[in-house]
This record gives sequence, C-alpha cells and structure tokens, in this order.
Amino acid sequence: MTDTNKNENESLEPSVEQVETMTESHPSNNQDASTGEDMIADPHADREADKYENPIPSREFIIELLEKEQKPLRIKQIATILDIDDDERFEALSRRLKAMVRDGQILRNRRGAFGLIQKMDLIKGKVIGHPGGFGFVQPEEGGGDLFLGDREMHKVFHGDKVIASVIGVDRKGRREGMIVEIIEHANQTILGRLHMEDGLGWVQPNNNRIAQDIFIPQDGLLDAEEGQIVMVEVIHQPTKRSSAIGKIIEVVGDYLAPGMEIDSAIHAYDIPNEWPQELLDQLEAIPDEVTQEDKEGRKDLRSLPLVTIDGADSKDFDDAVFAKRRKNGWRLVVAIADVSHYVKEGTPLDKEAYERGNSVYFPQKVVPMLPEKLSNDLCSLNPNVDRLCMVCDMSIDNDGKLERTQFYDAVMNSKARLTYDQVHEMLTDKGSEHRKTFKDVVPNVEDLNDLYEILKGARSERGALEFDTTETRIVFDEHRKIEKIVPVVRNEAHKLIEECMLMANVATARYLKWHKIPMLYRVHEKPSEERLKNLRTFLGDFGLTLEGGDEPDANDYATITEAVKGQPHEHLVGTVLLRSMNQAVYQPDNLGHFGLNYEYYAHFTSPIRRYPDLLIHRAIRFAWTKQDVSKFKYSEKDMKALGEHCSGTERRADEATRDAVTFLKCEFLSHRLGEEYDAVVTAATNFGLFVELEPLYVEGLVHITELGEDYFHYDASRHCLKGERTGKVYRLGDKLRVQVAQVNLDDRKIDLRFLSGGGDSSDEQAPIETKAADTSDSKPAEEAPSQEDGDAPKKKKKRYYRKKGGGRNRKKKSSAAE
Repeated sequence: MTDTNKNENESLEPSVEQVETMTESHPSNNQDASTGEDMIADPHADREADKYENPIPSREFIIELLEKEQKPLRIKQIATILDIDDDERFEALSRRLKAMVRDGQILRNRRGAFGLIQKMDLIKGKVIGHPGGFGFVQPEEGGGDLFLGDREMHKVFHGDKVIASVIGVDRKGRREGMIVEIIEHANQTILGRLHMEDGLGWVQPNNNRIAQDIFIPQDGLLDAEEGQIVMVEVIHQPTKRSSAIGKIIEVVGDYLAPGMEIDSAIHAYDIPNEWPQELLDQLEAIPDEVTQEDKEGRKDLRSLPLVTIDGADSKDFDDAVFAKRRKNGWRLVVAIADVSHYVKEGTPLDKEAYERGNSVYFPQKVVPMLPEKLSNDLCSLNPNVDRLCMVCDMSIDNDGKLERTQFYDAVMNSKARLTYDQVHEMLTDKGSEHRKTFKDVVPNVEDLNDLYEILKGARSERGALEFDTTETRIVFDEHRKIEKIVPVVRNEAHKLIEECMLMANVATARYLKWHKIPMLYRVHEKPSEERLKNLRTFLGDFGLTLEGGDEPDANDYATITEAVKGQPHEHLVGTVLLRSMNQAVYQPDNLGHFGLNYEYYAHFTSPIRRYPDLLIHRAIRFAWTKQDVSKFKYSEKDMKALGEHCSGTERRADEATRDAVTFLKCEFLSHRLGEEYDAVVTAATNFGLFVELEPLYVEGLVHITELGEDYFHYDASRHCLKGERTGKVYRLGDKLRVQVAQVNLDDRKIDLRFLSGGGDSSDEQAPIETKAADTSDSKPAEEAPSQEDGDAPKKKKKRYYRKKGGGRNRKKKSSAAE
C-alpha cells in the first residue's frame, strides 16, 4: 500500500502501515443485505477488532467486496451491503474510501461510485516528463509506457503519481493516454530561474523535464531579482485550466556565479547532499582508525604487495590488486573496501546510502554516497595503512578462463597508490623513475600486465564489444569557467584494471548464482526487434550484414566492428551500433550482459560509490553463514524494488551531471558568437542535425530550416535527412562548416548556422572494404545511450539569449567495468 503522512481518521482510521497488519471486524451477519447471498468474511476481522472499539471494514475487505460485486458502488450501497447504519461508522467508512482513492487503490467515478482501477481499464503510474513538453506514464505494474500529449502534461509535473486511461494510439503507434486522477504531487518545491516582465514574475524550472513555468505573484517574490536562481514553494499545482502558482522561499544565488550550475543541478534533480543529524551521530561513534577488534578473525594479507591503480585526481580507492604466475595458470587477488563492515542494514548510514544510490561526479565536485570519513579515509584503501577488505581470490587458467574463486574477509596494507599514467610508464619505459620509486611492487605490476594480455585475448575470443569513443575532460580557469575541453587518453593501464574488475564481477555473479541467494545482476539486454531492423537497414547501405537472425549476440556485433576497423566510416558505424543497444540496469532476473557477452554479471568492485555493490557484499557475507536462503534479509521482491531504485538513481546522476556540463558548455560558446568551426554530424532528427564542433568537443543544433529551400524528411533507419526536391542527404559523420548563431542558457541549447558541407545526392553508401582487424586499442562500452522518442522541442517564451552583436571528469575506470 502507498505510504502517506496524511491522517485518515485520528480516532477510527489507522495509518497505512497499521492497515497492512490489521484486519476488519464485521457484524455477525454474513449476508449481502442487497442480495441475501452469503458474503465473503473479512479475513482481518480479529486484528481489526483488537485495535478499535468500533472497527470498520479494512481496505483489503473493501477491495474484495468491489471485486465480488463486479461494478462500481456508491458509499450508501457499500454501507448497506456491510450493514453500517450508524453515523459514526458511516463517517469512518467515508474517510477510508477517500483515503483509498487518495492512495490510488480505488477510483471514484463521475457518478460518485467507487470502483477498481484495473476493472476500468485504467493505469496507475508515474509521470515522466520530456523537455519537448510531452511525457509518459510509466505503469507501476510494468509494461509499455503511455504517451501524454502536451495538453495532458499541462495538468501535472514530472514525477507525479497518476491514474490514466488509454484513449487511443498516436501517429507514431504509441498508446496515448489521458490523466483521470492525480494521486500524489511529487514537487512541493522547485528550483529555477526567475524572470520578470511588466511586474509579473515566473520561474523556469532548472529540471528540463518540467516544461511548465511557475507564476509568482507580486507578494511572493521575496526581493529576488531578475535572472537569479530561486527555490519556489508550489502553492497551487497545475490543472487543466490554470498554470502552477508559487512563492519564492529562498534566493539560491546569481545565475552565472561559479559553481551555480552544479548547485542548480543538485537541487533540480533532487540529489541528497546534506547529511542527516542521526547519521552524523552514528559517524561520530565510529573510530577514526581500524581497531584491533575489527581485524580479528580476518585473513592477514598485509604482507601481500597489493596496489591501487586509479586516476591522478581520485580520492576514494575501492580496489587493490595482486597477480602471481602459477605452474598451470594465475592467481588474481582483487581486494575491495569492506564497506559492509561499517554500513549495516537499517542504520542511518545505510538509509542515506540507499537514498543516494551512488556517488555523483560533477566537474571538480563530488556528491558522495558515503561521508568522507568513510569514502576517503576509513574505507578507502589508502597506501601504508591497515584497511578492512573483502577479497575475491581467483584461480585463472592460461587461456584466461576462471577456474575457482574464494571469497573471504581480510585485513590489508596497500604497498603503493599508483596512477594509470605511472603504471603505463613503468610498463613501457624500463628506465622510468617510477620503476625506481615503486621498485617493491614492480614485479606485481609486471605480473598484472602479463595476466592482462591473457585476459585481453580471452575477451577477444569471447566477442565482447569494444567501441572507439572519446571521453573528454573540462579544464577550468581561475574563475572556474571553461578554459578548454580536452580528450581523455586511455592507456593500457586503464584496460589492465578494467579486466581485473570484470573478472571479479563475473566471479561474484557465478558465486551468488550457485548459492541461489537473491541478488542484483547488472543486466544488459539484447537490442529490441525494431532497433535491429533499423540497424540492418543502415548497415545494408554499407554492404554490411549483421548475422544472428532475430537474436544476434555480441560476437555478431563484434564482427561488424572488426570489419570497419580503419575504414573512413568506422566511427559512424560504431556510433549506430552503440545506439541500437539498451541501457544496462540492475535487476534480480538474470538476462546476461549483451555488451560484455557474459552469461552472469554483477557489480562487486565499488561499494564506496554504488549501493548495488554494497548489497552484493551483504549477499556474499550471508552465503558464508550457510543459512537457509529464506532467512536472507532481502527477498526477490525486495531486490526488484532495490534494482529499480538504484537504476533510477544512476539515471538521475547521469541527467544531473549532463545538465551541469551542458550549461558550462553553453556558457563557453556564448562568448564565441559568430565564430566559425568545422563540425561533424552526430545525430539526425526530424527537426535538424546535431553536430559536434570538432576543436571544442561541444554539440549544437543545425535546425532543419538552415539546410536550404527544400522539404527534408527524416529516415530513422538510415539516420539521415533527405531533401525531397534536391535529393540532398545529410548523414551521421558528414563534415560541415557552421557558425555559432545563438546560445540559450536557460534551455541549454546552442543554435548553429549552416555554412557548407555534407548534402551529397546519393542514397547509397560506398560499400566498406571489410577486413579482419586488431581491436585491442578500442574502448569497450557497457551500455548505449538511449535515444528519446519524441517530437521537436517546443518554442518557449522570452528567455536568456546571447546573440551575435563536456565532458565529465568522473572516477570511472571504464564503461564496461561499470
């Protein structure tokens, strides 16, 4: 049942939590007063009677009654059937029915009768807004989303819980809906930018999934000034006939103040960023150092030359590694910070870690999942200090196949904190100073590299996907504005660590699968039928064929990437392959990992910054107890809910960081109006072309009207725009010359003027000369960015423009290891 803080009836009505554990008492007359038939008995009558002197029917019993009657009933009909004839119990019944409507358990129709939602062909779910003004209802019970047009979205905000009905199918073949009832408003406060005109104020929400402005009366402005970022309390939620009205309760700061884009994103996407007092109290009771008592009963690995290998700016070290050649193979030790020792189920630390779901990495700022005392100190595997760890100790054969795994608690002492660049130099330059500085761990590093070469070969043999994409890093000036955006160079040391983490994650999934313990797999499903159809059409234009029939596997994809290696269209084909795939999610049902081509895969290696990894550690710890699985704290149902939550917080983090980075890039380009750049087409849509300015790594839009006097039609399967009269075709990968025309900081949009380039008149691509290719230098990708299905963004009111007169720096070893 839906949790609620509202009180249904202080004297008679229990809370929702009580209802779930209580039952109804009912008069001994077990006949339907209207029909004389035997009535179903309230199965919760005894427990209800224990709670109330004059009990009323339970929610469960009312639902059973409506199911039996097979039609909506008015309150008087329900009261008659239940033999309720006194005013006090009738009023209590009325309150309960209203509360059930409020919580989305039943619905009251226009005739005032109460009925079952599922019997009325209605859908209960959560509203997902889209920047274009439309949205979707995501059903609670699963299944396909329900499309909401902009008129329906005017009634609600992103995140609201609603009941909707299906009214037909739109022009794109999607089920279209109408909102029948709003169960719960998700946004009581909203962060946005204040605009003033003719004495009227309105706030444009920073969250671009909320497309409606919030109007602010004169007495609600709180002395805020035009353009400032403010927090608004929503006084009146939007309706079919009226817009939302609010009052400003806080002036957050000036629009262009350094760091404001991050503060705005944190507020706009509801990312928890303050520690509750009860958590701080718990944290205070935790010792600052690992105690002798903590070390007892653990395996002592302090003499083992374990090392951490991370980015130069990393502060939290989840993992340490060690490898040793054996007679018939290898020993690989992956030691992971033992967060589960400090963060116990149900504690304030655990509750806050759950709410956050993961750490969020903005440029030059981290919102951690755990307080710094744990994330950067007590749990972090810092060098030359004792730390608690959970160890995945693996035996691997000379073909790179996992033979045996042992998990155990240990205490370790890292012998070096190494960076990727240091390790790369140690391996490629025998005279490197780093080899002298870290001479005690050089043999371990060399063994790790030798094992990596074997694992790399096994990866290729397995057919895991690898795409040569470019990550970028923002370089700031002294005013915390973008100075430049540079590509991140990924060397073999990154891939070495990645393969070690992948092996540990696979070993973990296999271990817990064997123990039949409920867990969260990291699932990357195979592409959908529609995406495969479009992909095959696109590849066919290049003379390429995707094998595998209706269910191609990663090997079939890898065959394509190998065929185009070194060809002019390599990047283009790789981009389309990537976009054909689904996003990876957390769920208890194992459907494998398509991109990595693993049958079982889970996340074990980053419990400092990912809640699913912490849950995996708890599952392993439970396996050690050898108790019956039924005694594990988490059921399959619990894991499903946890997986949905953690997948959601991961997407929330992605959206928030993307929003902050996009704002920074827009501001960067706002000072370059009128400048011309070479660009490459990165996406085609029905309203234009998205292109990346090659020297800047910033993306903007060339609107379809910029392409010339013609009717251009979008071909989704070929990812192109084609002119009806001229036959000109603009495709992914085309080189253009563009000019920065306009930057909209409010909407995070960059408009570009088309100058020249692209637009050949051929429908056919030159066939690619296929060849076998070495993929060892390609970058893996675990999941593909999804393309949002929608119409062109709506035009908005007057906004903050500048007219003519990036990339994230996250602690991320690789997308595949993630």
